Amino acid sequence: MISQLRCVAVAILATATLSHGEVRYQSTSGDIYVVAHQDDWQLFMGDVVAARLEAKRAATFIFLTAGDDGRDSLYWRTRELAALQSTQIAGGARATDAENGCAPRTVRTHIVRECVAGDTRSIFMRLPDGNRDGRGFARYGNQSLRKLRRQSIGSITAVDGSATYNGWSDLISTITALTDSHENGTATIHTSDPSVAINPHDHFDHRMAGLSVADARLSTTHDTRYYVGYALGTRAANRSAKEIRDKTAIFRAYEAAMTRVNSGWSAYAEHRAFYSQCMLRTYWRRAPRRRGS
Repeated sequence: MISQLRCVAVAILATATLSHGEVRYQSTSGDIYVVAHQDDWQLFMGDVVAARLEAKRAATFIFLTAGDDGRDSLYWRTRELAALQSTQIAGGARATDAENGCAPRTVRTHIVRECVAGDTRSIFMRLPDGNRDGRGFARYGNQSLRKLRRQSIGSITAVDGSATYNGWSDLISTITALTDSHENGTATIHTSDPSVAINPHDHFDHRMAGLSVADARLSTTHDTRYYVGYALGTRAANRSAKEIRDKTAIFRAYEAAMTRVNSGWSAYAEHRAFYSQCMLRTYWRRAPRRRGS
């Protein structure tokens, strides 16, 4: 797989013109990745995604927020396209037009953006980025997932106005509906570790992603795995040479798509040491089963 990854990553870095490819989605079993931002799975579980896609497991990526960082639509839409590029790289596929196969989808009266390619689908809920401290950004009314869960706000609206969730329970029911679309119940859920003790100093949106899975009680019906986020830099390197190459190629594809639009949007340039450390590390634990499950 790695030869495919490296070749496709080079192709993405070399050209801004992407060709169209066939779009399909065949499987309802596999893995579901519930994350806050468009680069979270690449940084914190990218090598796991690559290995499981290589094993022919279908993958669904649910992005809770727009990852807007308080910026306008050019930024967060570019992040979506970058996420789709890295998804294709993870699957060992040739880069295609990232907009190919994308369309609105209604889930429990709420509109989300769904993009299908190969045996993957990506679902963008486009809720406002909550900022690292959970206070939100003024551009989008200082809304955040943390505030919604704490009932500091009664509802939260997507940055493009496509959907409004009336309370945390409404959001959780929607996430549950998305995960329940895996018909045979054999999916594994992957998300950020919500434990402050095990995963300290993490972004509040990451923590809310993990708590959304916990609150949805998905661990009662699915194998659920919690991943360390920003605390990765404090852990020992634990990835093999192949895993490092795979993870790096996946994140580089995301990085290339971002900097192709704006060179100032380079994650590596902003925090080179941290992002380089993430490539060498992936830590996860199985979520504890709830009593009676």
